[in-house]
Amino acid sequence: MSKIPQLLKVPANKKRPDAHGLECIAPLVTTVEETPNPIGTVIKGKIPSWINGSFLRNGPGKYEFGKSRYTHWFDGMAMMHRFHIKDGEVTYSSRFLRSDSYEKNSEKNRIVVSEFGTLAMPDPCKNIFARFFSRFQIPKATDNASVSFVKYKGDFYVSTETNYMRRIDPQTLETKDKVDWSKYIAVNAATAHPHYDREGNTYNMGNSYGRNGFFYNIIRVPSGERKEEVDLSGAEIVCSIQAGEPRRPSYYHSFAMSENYVVFIEQPIKLDLLKFMLYRIQGKSFHKVMSWEPQLHTVFHVVDRRTGKLLKTKYYTSAMFTLHQINAYEDQGHLIMDMCCGDDGNVIGDFTLENLRAQGEQLDKFFNSLCTNLPRRYVLPLEIDEKAPNDQNLINLPNTSARAVKTDSGVFCFHENLHNDDLLEYGGLEFPQINYTHYNGRPYRYYYACGFGHVFGDSLLKMDLQGKQIKAWRHPGMFPSEPVFVAAPDAVEEDDGVVMSIVITPREEGSFLLVLDAKTFEELGRAEVPVRIPAGTHGMFNEMG
Repeated sequence: MSKIPQLLKVPANKKRPDAHGLECIAPLVTTVEETPNPIGTVIKGKIPSWINGSFLRNGPGKYEFGKSRYTHWFDGMAMMHRFHIKDGEVTYSSRFLRSDSYEKNSEKNRIVVSEFGTLAMPDPCKNIFARFFSRFQIPKATDNASVSFVKYKGDFYVSTETNYMRRIDPQTLETKDKVDWSKYIAVNAATAHPHYDREGNTYNMGNSYGRNGFFYNIIRVPSGERKEEVDLSGAEIVCSIQAGEPRRPSYYHSFAMSENYVVFIEQPIKLDLLKFMLYRIQGKSFHKVMSWEPQLHTVFHVVDRRTGKLLKTKYYTSAMFTLHQINAYEDQGHLIMDMCCGDDGNVIGDFTLENLRAQGEQLDKFFNSLCTNLPRRYVLPLEIDEKAPNDQNLINLPNTSARAVKTDSGVFCFHENLHNDDLLEYGGLEFPQINYTHYNGRPYRYYYACGFGHVFGDSLLKMDLQGKQIKAWRHPGMFPSEPVFVAAPDAVEEDDGVVMSIVITPREEGSFLLVLDAKTFEELGRAEVPVRIPAGTHGMFNEMG
């Protein structure tokens, strides 16, 4: 990839105000006990009686085995949570995922499976020669699926970013089959953020590498009925995109999808494959092979998801990184992509447990060093006039300040900020969600997210694209999870429904399921649980219960 001409540099995100005197959040990243049998909750306010189903959530919940301890938040053993809601009443249960990693670590009472930021050390009982040569064994990928819940053919799985998923019983949270993507399709991994189309197909991104280089692969799993056994039959690679640098591919966490297109975002967070092969020998953890390369650009690879063909036009922008997309849709010959973006990709490796458990000035210093993630809109013109001059804006849509101009190497995109400066008071935002069932891949007006005035989200936000207005739920010492929208059964408007989130606190009050009116963003009710819930990642609502 070439360097960006100075003329095409885009201004960086504005930074939130520095914080001082942040509350210690160490209790949120501390090992907890599981609650396998459902327990009752205390209802405050009112949970709407039309909500029937389960709010499922995933995330780390155990940070040590014996005397060995994990060093990074992502490494904690997966813990699944379920709030079952029926007739205004709520029960809570949780279970650790019985992954191979969990079972092996438990059996040895020490960490024997390497994770993202923690290298499993050789067995101290082995002699010195055996320990030395064990360094040369390439570690197997973990099946500690602690990122999210996903669905394929009506079945529920928990997922991470390796080639392994685990099938889950969504009622009991019992761990079932271990699923290896490579047994069904020629990929080495898949993201924890698939997309679903209106025909019931599931799309995801995987990767593969061999003699011909490194490839990013768009995967489609066809719709189907839920079966007793794991069924990923019919999975296929829709399109393979060759990495710009075969030995230094880009890290990706998710991708964008509209009605007719899939967009892979090749960002300048690089994985050094040579270091990856050597990292065990060097005694380094996986996140040490990642590097942020701000001198490079970010490329948008656009694929027609019906034909699997990659558009010839190269769309690109200044260096930025994105973990989560908000939505993508088409409008009058343009592809509109909204996503949360940051200007410093080093942030992924920063979430060590040492940093998260810091107190006082050290915690303030860590938080203030983190980049501010903010929502952006990129508009890609799908029909390019070859005769258009290089300095002419190719976007002719009303109501957007996003621009795109021809260059000698493609189309360079200038984003529009999907916020006003008042968002900085909430620290920017992440974990965006929309009314996915009815508005994914289509024009929309509202999205919901966590505001980040602390290391973990400390507010819930409703963002209105008309006027870029904010509604917020924020209380000191309360840390809400990713908001999930659930439409009302008689919904007419986009925001007819509720937003649900699990709120945790480092204080003594306990945790609770929060239910907000999605339209007014006022609290309707909460279900308080008598046990501590740790900080987690992603969740979903299961209408089937």
